[in-house]
Amino acid sequence: MLERKQIKGRTQVTFVLPAETPDGMVSVVGDFNHWNPAAHPLEARGDGTRAAKVSLPAHSSHSFRYLAAGDYWFDDDTADHHDGTNNRIHT
Repeated sequence: MLERKQIKGRTQVTFVLPAETPDGMVSVVGDFNHWNPAAHPLEARGDGTRAAKVSLPAHSSHSFRYLAAGDYWFDDDTADHHDGTNNRIHT
């Protein structure tokens, strides 16, 4: 799930997944962090989910995917668009 909040010309995007689906560490990786899995790991929240926040320029478009343990790449069904390889988000 994607949550968005506008803050002074930027869009704060929160990438949210259930706490244990999939098991193990998960990171959101994309063109906004040079596809670096260490940049935005999802962390547990009190509501039983885990999330990572990323601040992106407003009115921009970005590619992203999730990367879980074991080199397991997966998509976000709530993304704005899928280009065949990656998810796309528009801020």
